[in-house]
Amino acid sequence: MYDFDNPITSMSLEIITAAVSGDSIAMTKILQHYQKYIVNLSLRNRYDNGVTNSVYIDEFLRRSLENKLIEKVLSFDVSICR
Repeated sequence: MYDFDNPITSMSLEIITAAVSGDSIAMTKILQHYQKYIVNLSLRNRYDNGVTNSVYIDEFLRRSLENKLIEKVLSFDVSICR
């Protein structure tokens, strides 16, 4: 599970600025930074006869969350951070 009590280090402005301008390496770093959180949000229970059988990662949801993060990063206005 994701540890919400442990603060996440923030991303540097240089990485965010590079990702906003379309740098794929910077975007990959941002995705890696949020990967544990995204996976945690994508966890689903598998039920068999009404009993939780196992936990799995909903890959469609995980990819949807990654795509939404990419959209928001690309539309982020970095001028408000300076």
